Amino acid sequence: MPNHPHAAAGSALGYLYQTQWPLIELIRRSREKPDVEIRLELLDDVEWLEEGMPRELAQIKHHVTRTAGLGDMSVDLWRTISVWLDSTDAGDVDGPTLTLVTTAVVTEGTAGWSLLAPTHDAPAAQRRLETAAQESDNGVTAEWRARFLALSPDERAAFVSRLRVVDGAPHIDNLDTELQKELHLAVPRGHENAFIGLVWDWWLRQALALLRRKVPSISALNLAAAIDDLRNQFGDDNLPTLVSREAFDQGTLSDYDARIFVRQLGFIDTPLVILQRSVQDYYRATVQSAKWIENNLVDLPEVAKFKNDLHDEWERSFAWAISRLPSSASEQDKRRAGRDLLERCLDTTEIQVRPRYREPFYLRGKLHELADERLVGWHPEFESLLDELLESTT
Repeated sequence: MPNHPHAAAGSALGYLYQTQWPLIELIRRSREKPDVEIRLELLDDVEWLEEGMPRELAQIKHHVTRTAGLGDMSVDLWRTISVWLDSTDAGDVDGPTLTLVTTAVVTEGTAGWSLLAPTHDAPAAQRRLETAAQESDNGVTAEWRARFLALSPDERAAFVSRLRVVDGAPHIDNLDTELQKELHLAVPRGHENAFIGLVWDWWLRQALALLRRKVPSISALNLAAAIDDLRNQFGDDNLPTLVSREAFDQGTLSDYDARIFVRQLGFIDTPLVILQRSVQDYYRATVQSAKWIENNLVDLPEVAKFKNDLHDEWERSFAWAISRLPSSASEQDKRRAGRDLLERCLDTTEIQVRPRYREPFYLRGKLHELADERLVGWHPEFESLLDELLESTT
């Protein structure tokens, strides 16, 4: 384990890079092979599949230092060779291609240089690797080098013939730019950052599913469908969801106890689960509006109109709820009527900020925002109850 904070940061960036880089490469490969598939962390960092079979294994190395090299005696090179000796039959000349992708840059005259496309020269790379394996005195790589030298000449030749190096891969700081470049035809003009953020969110969920073995692979066709779906969310009649459920920190629930909308839910004995979900919806809807406005997806008048429509619908529902209560209604009757009203309003589907945007949390969260502003309420006497609450706290 790294014992220095910078080393730990470098390792964390490396793991993140190993997850992010494959998305960009999947987009590139899909242009020539629309049925290509990818797996993560099964036999290697990345497996590229064709017709369900591994055709290429890739090790991905990210260096915090942009000037890092890849010499014949480098730890990165020999560690990678060791991994491949573990995961493949070295002597299988028809085995999958073995590719080292690195942000480092190889030096002319090295084994890595000989393994670059399109001038791939396996015999020259083999000679240089053999020399390095014999002459290096690096204790870290000693076992790996010994295993390589223990191969028969034919096995070494077959093994090295399958090796490839891709150097100068984009640094992690540049991956957003690279992704936008690769998706330039799909990126909605004027909303580049929001769109790229959603693509990354989608991809990281897929990567997590792969790593947890919940899905066997992700194909270029899966990616194309996801890109189309995300692109369609930026139409005039739709909006993207920019705030996930996970964005809300459950540990902050108690921070909302004094909010007016939470007190209003208390007036009608709202079930705890509904109260907790209401806080989450309120948070997401509030942040969602801010992100939409920040990314020029909606403007303030559009959000205001939506809230006005919600208020108008609430007024009608509230009036009906009051009319059904008898003059002798008890406090329990009033609270029950308030819960019925809340349920009815939260389940409303007719009112939407955009015709095709159907995420219920936004409508629910905006209703709670109106309740927080004392513009709507659930208890038939919510206004007087709020006045009493205000007086008791002053």
